[in-house]
Amino acid sequence: MSEIINKVKESGLIQLDLADFKPREEFVGIDLAQQLWQGLILKEKDFRNWIKTENWEQYRNRAVYIYCSADAIIPTWAFMLVASSLNEVTSIVTVGSRSELEKEIIDRNIQKIDLNSIKDGKVIVKGCSDIPFPEFAMVSLLNHIQPVVSSIMYGEPCSTVPVYKRRKNIS
Repeated sequence: MSEIINKVKESGLIQLDLADFKPREEFVGIDLAQQLWQGLILKEKDFRNWIKTENWEQYRNRAVYIYCSADAIIPTWAFMLVASSLNEVTSIVTVGSRSELEKEIIDRNIQKIDLNSIKDGKVIVKGCSDIPFPEFAMVSLLNHIQPVVSSIMYGEPCSTVPVYKRRKNIS
């Protein structure tokens, strides 16, 4: 009986699975509407008191998004004060929705790819990955790796869709 040969491994193809870039953090939202006076305006003195007395430790090691569910004008400095307090306990904080934060984390994880390890490589982006916002993740990945790889395909090694192939320099 002959030995089973992994032709994909021997082909030199580099497989990237979008699921590897999936956010793993626990998400928490802070709604500034809860800090509004009569649901309308933010009083600076009261807000600064809340900043001083809030238990920021409850957000440790969590991904936090700051938003306002009320139709109110929130001064920019209010978001900055909250983010400043959070930066001491969490690795990521943003203003916006949970989905915007998830996308930011996906992109951050993609940016950690060592481009030297895939330089001039033939990359297959695995299809059917369990990741939120797969289209966003695919484009973010493409934008990051395309400048250094020779080709990008989508799918599985047995059935790929060509996406990008570097043009050969004709001198």
